[in-house]
Formats: sequence, structure tokens, C-alpha cells
Amino acid sequence: MSDGLEPLRVIDPAWIPLSDGSRLCARIWLPQSAEREPVPAILEYLPYRKDDVTAADDARVHPYFAARGYASVRVDIRGSGDSDGVLLDEYSRQEQDDALQVIAWLAAQPWCSGAVGMIGISWSGFNSLQVAARRPPALRAIITTCSTDDRYDNDVHYLGGVPLACYLLPWATALLSFNARPPDPAIVGARWRDLWLQRLDGNVELIRTWLEHQARDDYWRHGSICEDYDAITCPVLAVGGWADAYVDAIFRMLQRLSCPRLGLVGPWGHQWPHDGRPGPSIGFLQEALRWWDHWLKDRPTGIMDEPMLRAWMQESVAPRPDYEERPGRWIAEPAWPPAAGEDLRLVLDSNGLLREPTGDAALSHCSGQTVGLEAGAWCAYGNPADMPTDQRRDDTLSLSLDSEPLARRVELLGRPELRLRVASDQPSAFIVARLCDVAPTGSSTLITRGVLNLCHRAGHDQPQALEPNEPVEVSIRMKSVAYALPPGHRVRLALSTCYWPWLWPSPRPTTITIATGGLSDLQLPARRPRAEDDQLRPFERPARAPELGVVQLRSRVPEQLITRDVATGTVRLRMRRDFAGAVRVPSGLEYHDYDPVTFTILEDDPLSARVECARRIELRRGDWITRIEVRAVMSADARDYRVTSVLDAYEGETRVHTRTFASTIPRCHS
Repeated sequence: MSDGLEPLRVIDPAWIPLSDGSRLCARIWLPQSAEREPVPAILEYLPYRKDDVTAADDARVHPYFAARGYASVRVDIRGSGDSDGVLLDEYSRQEQDDALQVIAWLAAQPWCSGAVGMIGISWSGFNSLQVAARRPPALRAIITTCSTDDRYDNDVHYLGGVPLACYLLPWATALLSFNARPPDPAIVGARWRDLWLQRLDGNVELIRTWLEHQARDDYWRHGSICEDYDAITCPVLAVGGWADAYVDAIFRMLQRLSCPRLGLVGPWGHQWPHDGRPGPSIGFLQEALRWWDHWLKDRPTGIMDEPMLRAWMQESVAPRPDYEERPGRWIAEPAWPPAAGEDLRLVLDSNGLLREPTGDAALSHCSGQTVGLEAGAWCAYGNPADMPTDQRRDDTLSLSLDSEPLARRVELLGRPELRLRVASDQPSAFIVARLCDVAPTGSSTLITRGVLNLCHRAGHDQPQALEPNEPVEVSIRMKSVAYALPPGHRVRLALSTCYWPWLWPSPRPTTITIATGGLSDLQLPARRPRAEDDQLRPFERPARAPELGVVQLRSRVPEQLITRDVATGTVRLRMRRDFAGAVRVPSGLEYHDYDPVTFTILEDDPLSARVECARRIELRRGDWITRIEVRAVMSADARDYRVTSVLDAYEGETRVHTRTFASTIPRCHS
């Protein structure tokens, strides 16, 4: 071709056979010359349905690599899309075993050179790490984006040992509905109905499983590569954004992996960096191509001569629910952790955050149940209300301590750490620590935050009740951050014992008492700017393959609405992420999705917490119409969590399946 790009052919569907007789459905983009001159393969392997939900994203990414000399392969895992089987859990051993067979199959194809890479975001970012730890011989390198090394403490189920109320039931409801979707008759033929009924009959309510494992045990250790970083020997490019929930994993992997590795952190949320918001987005596919050319084709691209970490240093901004772009600049570190820096230590004192204590004292606090309404999204997706708003309301309802105005600019890079000597008047309690940037105007911008269930003070694998009013020493490590504080601004530490609707409330209102006099302090990871930061190679502008031509039948309308009933003290947060809206892909298949969630609580009653989810998904083409409906409710008393979910499936207007799941699970130190 005149532009130097390879003409492509697409194998769709491509069927990958497995040893048990099952088949996985794939789409493969190939350079036309690959039959004569075999090329490396790049695999993305996930359950989010290549023919509808991810079709538009796939079309922007995979043909880009294929046109530049790769076989780019998108596979629906077992039990999803048009693949055989039933999907029974996240990141199962079966999922990994199947991936090993897929990689071996790809490497053996006549159009493949025998070298395979894996790329993924979110689920496919997780399993690229998990599969790399299995060391399939043909897997030469991976790119993992917005993923985690720790399924217990850095995923959608628990945070700091506390149930993640904002995501636990919504995600369980999503999976219950996702795993009930039928395959496409246009691809699998008349057997679609038998495959669908098999999925419906085998579907699992996973929230029960997750609540039966409230501490870190073997269930969570499976698939957590932090259990053995040395298991991964192939090179790893770890990518994420400050607004994403999984950014800490990048820094842990840079520090603890022994294989060749690089880290890239921008201002984005849970998105590919070429589409990242807040911006600036970057030419990520060009960076990925440099990675693949180096590791899969042994071409000198210079990518491994660059610093181990490139990150976006965010400038101070006024708090807003959304940013088109975050002001800042790219910085770099040759290794992680960096050479000893100049950490800033501030002690907690009755007079605020000070360099030196003024004397012994104690600070006591009991939060109301609605602290956390200004939190923003636990995991930002670029929606218009994802970012934390002005923190002053939550600050007022918390124990807030301010520093003196800063005399000079202070840049933070890393994980702030709060060390407390603290007592609770209840046997179970958690603490949320927020670090805020307070401007001279009084506005409070969230910098970062951390959470710890105090019953998990000895580790998430060994919870133990607190002895009421007996002090314990704990450390709360906040989420990694890069943030520049201007002179004249103050640092605020805000502590609370509630954080709704992010975290499920403790059974009873809790009063904590924190020792001062130098016994409790805050360590801030300060970094001095370097001249080398201004000499970094600039990223290219975002590039993508041509758009697929998806028709938007209903535009996405994300929603976040907070209401308060003055008479009863009831506070409700209603939200929709509305990831897809309604679309029609070029094959004629339509996908309609509706996902409202309501969080309710009384201002003074932690046992009033309630989450209600509804999910409706329609798949249709002409006269073929199917619909999945899920309704779920979660609540708790002082002893138990209670969850009820109802799944209905329809072909046309005929209900072909109905099922009710009801679970009561004892609370375990939460």
C-alpha cells in the first residue's frame, strides 16, 4: 500500500478448538502477506463480547496492529459471546487453562511466527498477568492496562478490608446479567438456544461467593500475582491513570517484578490512553507498537532505553466533577522506588498538621453516615460526574486537620502514609483518610485517600476484633498520586469512620480517639523536579484504526443524583453509568443496556444502608429479540449481610427462564 500499511484480511468467526471438545469464538485481523511471511500474534482475551459491547473499541485497536505486521486476535472466553460453555467466576483456573491452549494454537498457525503477546484493559489486563504467571512458552511479552496484581485489596470487592458497597452488588448484578446473554444465531446457528439455556441454568450469583470470603484467603490468592511476582518472566508494560482504581498495582509491579518492565501513568480513568479522560490523551498505540516491535520482532525501537516510569504530574486545580484535561507535565523516574527523596513528615496535633508536636493530647471523632457523598466514582470512566467534587462538606463532617500555608511548591509522587495510634469504642471500625489541597479561597480538592478496616491491622488474612477503647498502632497507605501543591495552599488530612456509598457502614456508629504528641503522623512522598523531566521524548498524538460505523440508537446518559428527605433524614444517591446506551453494529445486531443503581441510607443509622440494582439488556436483530432482566437488593443488620437477586430471561415476550437467589451471610469483622 502507498502508505506503507499492510492490506488486511479478517477471519470472522474463527473457531479455536479446546482439548475438551469446546470451541472459543475469535475474530482475527491478519496482514494479507502473513500466509507467506508469518507474523507475531497479539491476543486480547475477555468476556465482554467482541460482536457487540467491545466491537467499536476492538475496531480502533486490533486493525491498527494488523496493518503494521501483526496478527491481532480478539477471543471471547468460555461462556461469553459466541464461545461454548458457562462462565462460572472471574479469573478461574479454567479461564487460564483455556488461554494456554489459545496461545499454543496461535503459535502453531501457519501465519504466525510462533511469538505471541497479550494486551488487555481491565478484565483482559488482569488475565494477561495471570496467564503470564503460567509461563506459556510462546508468550513473549504483555501490555496490561488498568489491571491489578491483588484481587482482594485492589479490585471491586473490598477496599482496605471493607466491603466496597459502591461496586460489590452493582458488579455482581452486571455479571449475573452479562453471563446470561445468549450467543448470536447468525454466528452459532440453530444451537444458539441450547447454548443460552445452558448458560441460564449454570449462572451463578457471585456476590454470595465474595461475601463468604471477607478476609484474604486462598480464593483471593488465586489469580493475584502479588503472591509470587517471580512467576512472571516475560516483559511487562503496565499502564494506567491517576483517576483509575488500579493505579497502585503499577508501582507494586515496578518494584517487585524481576522481569523487564516499564510503567506509564497518565491523568486518565479506566480507559485506553488514546481515549483517556481527563486528558491529555496520548498516542498509546504507537507506544504499544514500539513495545511489540522490540519484544516480538527484535527490532531496535529504543523503548527499553527509556526511564522505568513515566507519569503525569498533576497541577493543583479547583474541584470539579469533570475535567476535559488535567494541567500538568510528564515526569520520569529511572527506577522504582526512586532514590531516597525528601519525604515531608507532619504530626497530628490539636492545632492541625504540624512539623513538631505541641504536646500530648487526644483527638476524638464520630462521623455521620453521609460522609462520602462528595467522593466521586471509585473508578472513573470519563463520565461527567466521576471526579470528586469540593470536599468541604465531607471535611466538615470529618476530623479535619490543616497544615500551615506552604512556603514553597511541593510535588508529591508515590503513596502517602498515615501512622496512627488509635482506639475505637466498638469492636469493629474502619478509618478513611483523605488528603486534600486547600486553596486560599477555601476550596478543598481531593488529592488521594486510603482506607483500613481496623480489624485487619495485622493483615487482611488475619482479622481480629478490636478491644474497645484499647489503643492500637496502624498504618494507612493512601492511593498512589502525583500532585503539585502551590505555595500558599494548605494540606488537609480528613479522617472519618464512614464513607457512604463507597464503603459498607460498620454495624454501629463508631467513635475513634487518636493519640497526638508525636504518636500519630503523616508521611508525604515529596519529589524535587529534575532537569531531565524537561528533556523527555514527547508522546505522539493519538492514532487509531478507522471507526467501525456503529449506529448510536440511544445516546449514553450517565446520571448521578443526590436527594435528601428533610423529614426522615433519608439520603439517596441514584446513578447510571450507562456504558453502552443502545447501539447497532454493522452486522445488524442491536445491543440495548440500562443499569440504574440506588444507594439509600439514614443520616444516623448505619443499619439502614441499602443498595438496589436493576439491569436490563436487550439483544436483537430483526425478529430475533432477547432480553435479560436482573433486580437485586443488598442490606445488613448487625450480624448478617442479606442479598436477594432475581434473574429473568425473555425470548420475544415469552419468559424462558426465571430464578431467585437469596443469601444471608454472617458479617466477619466488618
